[in-house]
Amino acid sequence: MGLPALEFSECCLDSPQFRERLRSHEAELEKTNKFIKELIKDGKSLVAALKNLSAAKRKFADSLNEFKFRCIGDAETDDEICIAKSLQEFATVLRNLEDERMRMIENASEVLITPLEKFRKEQIGAAKDAKKKYDKETEKYCGVLEKHLNLSSKKKESQLQEADSQVDLVRQHFYEVSLEYVFKVQEVQERKMFEFVEPLLAFLQGLFTFYHHGYELAKDFSDFKTELTISIQNTRNRFEGTRSEVESLMKKMKENPHEHKNISPYTMEGYLYVQEKRHFGTSWVKHYCTYQRESKRITMVPFDQKSGGKGGEDEAVTLKSCTRRKTDSIEKRFCFDVEAVDRPGVITMQALSEEDRRLWMEAMDGREPVYNSNKDNQSEGTAQLDNIGFSIIKKCIHAVETRGINEQGLYRIVGVNSRVQKLLSILMDPKTATETETEICAEWEIKTITSALKTYLRMLPGPLMMYQFQRSFIKAAKLENQESRVSEIHSLVHRLPEKNRQMLHLLMNHLAKVANNHKQNLMTVANLGVVFGPTLLRPQEETVAAIMDIKFQNIVIEILIENHEKIFNTVPETPPSNSQLLLSRKKSTDSKPPSCSERPLTLFHTPQPNEKQENRNSIINSSLESVISSNVNSFLNSNSAPQPSLNSSDLELEVIKPNRPNSLSPLRKARALYACKAEHDSELSFTAGTVFDNVHPSQEPGWLEGTLNGKTGLIPENYVEFL
Repeated sequence: MGLPALEFSECCLDSPQFRERLRSHEAELEKTNKFIKELIKDGKSLVAALKNLSAAKRKFADSLNEFKFRCIGDAETDDEICIAKSLQEFATVLRNLEDERMRMIENASEVLITPLEKFRKEQIGAAKDAKKKYDKETEKYCGVLEKHLNLSSKKKESQLQEADSQVDLVRQHFYEVSLEYVFKVQEVQERKMFEFVEPLLAFLQGLFTFYHHGYELAKDFSDFKTELTISIQNTRNRFEGTRSEVESLMKKMKENPHEHKNISPYTMEGYLYVQEKRHFGTSWVKHYCTYQRESKRITMVPFDQKSGGKGGEDEAVTLKSCTRRKTDSIEKRFCFDVEAVDRPGVITMQALSEEDRRLWMEAMDGREPVYNSNKDNQSEGTAQLDNIGFSIIKKCIHAVETRGINEQGLYRIVGVNSRVQKLLSILMDPKTATETETEICAEWEIKTITSALKTYLRMLPGPLMMYQFQRSFIKAAKLENQESRVSEIHSLVHRLPEKNRQMLHLLMNHLAKVANNHKQNLMTVANLGVVFGPTLLRPQEETVAAIMDIKFQNIVIEILIENHEKIFNTVPETPPSNSQLLLSRKKSTDSKPPSCSERPLTLFHTPQPNEKQENRNSIINSSLESVISSNVNSFLNSNSAPQPSLNSSDLELEVIKPNRPNSLSPLRKARALYACKAEHDSELSFTAGTVFDNVHPSQEPGWLEGTLNGKTGLIPENYVEFL
């Protein structure tokens, strides 16, 4: 089995698995080093033996040459003359062979011994020096980091900033040394494939030249020699090609180490210090932690990089909630609290930096602490597209449009984080959030208000334009024709859930006004696309490919701003009708169910028996509200044009709904036109002709919810017809 590849992205994480893979490479290099050392020793012994053999054969040749045949008689036949001369000819042949042997022996040091010694000293020796430097920097970095993390948060800000800068420098240096060491280790592993074998091949070639029957042997060996030579050359060529690319990637990693996320099965992973309670106080134990968002599982492995060993048993818990720890509530910095479903109490964790804590909290959908002196009534708000959410965005927009529409760098210049969080906690307070007052006090700076708006959008459970449509929007932006881009994005916007589309409409109207004042605020449509693209269209997984698509996210936002009136106030020209979708299906009872990409990302939750009545009432109420809203929509759209200034109720009435099945009356019966096999527990399996009860719109585009044999689940909307 071959050696595992060492990824540069793992140098930053420095995980136990990375260390294990690195040790396997180091063991292989040590094994190679010992083998080459022994081979050089044997080669020198062989050269010495060949010299002794050559001297013995020369002596034998001299003996043959000195011997003279004397024939009986005073005359010799031709045969006798030939026989008499044979020994001298043998001696001449042997001397010629030994002359060639001496040339081979002299070349042996040049083509075999010297290259192997050079490779061992220059390449493997350099790798060993790099390892010593790497081990030294590991110990130095861990020591500085532990010392830094033990600093009290009550020290002066200047001292803390200086300490942070020092740690950043040490971390950056450790990261560069790690990258260089991994690069060197893999380089030596690749180099030995040709720099080790090629000298042996040259030595063998000398042997074939020396022997009298060397030509025949060389001919027999030619196929293999040709094949080996070609393989060596191909390996050398591949090495030269990939070496430049890897070196270029290493340089990019040095320049922008934080722009690269590891494609990993885990949503987040890295080292955290976990607070553990002891009999006589508490201690902080270093763990390598991983988190998976889908399963909400956190795995904690106690591990010390300096000792290279585990400090205890692994522990896995299921996440319930994650909250940032207030600075004034604990001596340590960069802390956050985690509550688990299957473990009592709160787990306090310390990240390695403020940025590291932010990444962990984003991965765990963490919440900010609410700054409220009345802790009994304190409630931690979460960002949602509800009345509170619309109220917050509207208040921010109103403040910007009335007080700061001409401020330079609007939305690009960020506010102070503590003031932004404080403003959000006030706006998200349920006691005041639903008030009709649209004014934000003048004491709040415009940059604080714009940062609060962007932060609230980032705090939503998912991006406003939704994860499942992210790739579709990117593909639309990559179309060659501008008209096709607008048309495709127009269609995609109307596939968004109602609340998402309403919020996006509200935001794009506002950004269009901001762009109209770009001569004063310097925020053109392109600049606004750069600011809001990563927020509204953030990918579900941060990869190099996703980073390369950021420019297309910006293009989508630019198109939405420039064409907001057409996109939000008109229905797409050629929306895929239900009949067209049906015709595209294979008309058979064994028709293939929708592909995985068409399946909803959020699975349907089947209510427990004690929840069914309450959920049924809520479904009926929400469905009746959607019918009333739809009727009012159709009336207003036929009698009046959209107004430039919108409030939440206006916005809900002005956005035109496409004629989709989920706008139909709730709780109807429907018949299956085709068979469908469920791929998830949230879906229903059925045959053609099956009749469903209580069929109503689902939150997932392209899907309905219905009941079959007492079970409620999801149904593809283009598989059924309403009765």
